[in-house]
Amino acid sequence: MEYYPRKIEENLRKWIKRKEIIIIKGPRQSGKTTLLLHLKEKFGGEYITLEDEEMLESFENSPKKFIKRFLKNQRNVLYIDEAQYSKKVGKLLKILFDLYSEKIKLIVTGSGSFDVKVEIGKYLVGRAIYFELLPLDFEEFIMWKAKDLLDVYIDYKNFVISFIQGKDASFPEIAYRKEFRNLMEEYITYGGFPQIVKEEDYEIKKELLKNLVKTYLEKDVFFFFNIRHLEKFRNTLKYLSFNSGSVLEISSMCNALKLDYKTIENYISVLVNTYILFLLSPFHKNLATELRKSKKIYFLDSGMRNALLNNYLPLDSRTDKGSMLEHFILRELIALTQSFENIYYWRTTGKAEVDFVLNIKNEIIPIEVKSHGKIGKSFRSFLSAYKPKRAVVFCEECFGIKEIGKTKVAFLPHFFI
Repeated sequence: MEYYPRKIEENLRKWIKRKEIIIIKGPRQSGKTTLLLHLKEKFGGEYITLEDEEMLESFENSPKKFIKRFLKNQRNVLYIDEAQYSKKVGKLLKILFDLYSEKIKLIVTGSGSFDVKVEIGKYLVGRAIYFELLPLDFEEFIMWKAKDLLDVYIDYKNFVISFIQGKDASFPEIAYRKEFRNLMEEYITYGGFPQIVKEEDYEIKKELLKNLVKTYLEKDVFFFFNIRHLEKFRNTLKYLSFNSGSVLEISSMCNALKLDYKTIENYISVLVNTYILFLLSPFHKNLATELRKSKKIYFLDSGMRNALLNNYLPLDSRTDKGSMLEHFILRELIALTQSFENIYYWRTTGKAEVDFVLNIKNEIIPIEVKSHGKIGKSFRSFLSAYKPKRAVVFCEECFGIKEIGKTKVAFLPHFFI
């Protein structure tokens, strides 16, 4: 089996020999099955999927007899794929762990509906370690598409990390600007789902993305979440794709979609829990004029958003170019911080706004995303109000470090992250 590496492997390696159950969650088609088969090839063991009805029935009805098939003279590894098909999986994994953890290591995957409808967490406290496998980030994308540029890219990324952390780092020379921008544009246009990244034909990429949306609606939304009004859900999804990057206003959605508040809240909850949407919270501290509750909507994969809009135009031809670049930077900030937490946006009631604010170890780093290098009054207002030591502006042609007041501001190309 040809295998393309994923960064999650580095984190998984140290947990393989421990007793805890490894739970890998993520959206549909993010590469979980491929990862399990690779781990099986690397560490040995047995693979099963609970999408297989006979396996599911045996697992649910006779868990002790089910596991005996996989017990060996020496400690074995059992990879359980598509665990969301079992409504009792949390309770049953607890039983298997308590009885057999000395004899067998369990590595379990579930798609986006996992641990929402199934609720495994309450059964596995102290017994499991959780990981998320999302679509490829930009580093993985380069690893797959242009491996000869990977070391150059990592130098750029390491500079960003060092700068954000306040460590001394020499400002890097820039090279291969056009190649990196072309790679970034492909990534932004078609996203990071593995099957789409591997495909070279752009028309086939579009068909695969269209099919991904269809499968998501039919399996996760209809089958697991029991949402029967698929057309209403699809309309909500399309509305959100048009407004991605904007402040979420459910009352406006109710009027536009002719749906009640509770239904839209439920739909959004499903989209967040299935890793389609990310809701960005506002940053606020002491200023009474700052937004405190309203969240902004972003799609975690820009390719899926483009499929919903049926818009695959080049960046420079798009009316939503700025929003697409924001999506790209947010996705990479999530990968950079390895967390959905500690990333915010800033906005005042007077509509002064900064795209992103990192709050790492109580240190604030504002981040602005621009097509050009000129910063506006909003960004300067934030610097004046909070006096951060460092800030970052991502832009197309700008490059360098400037002092603005007491803040050191790095101006960097978008692809540096």
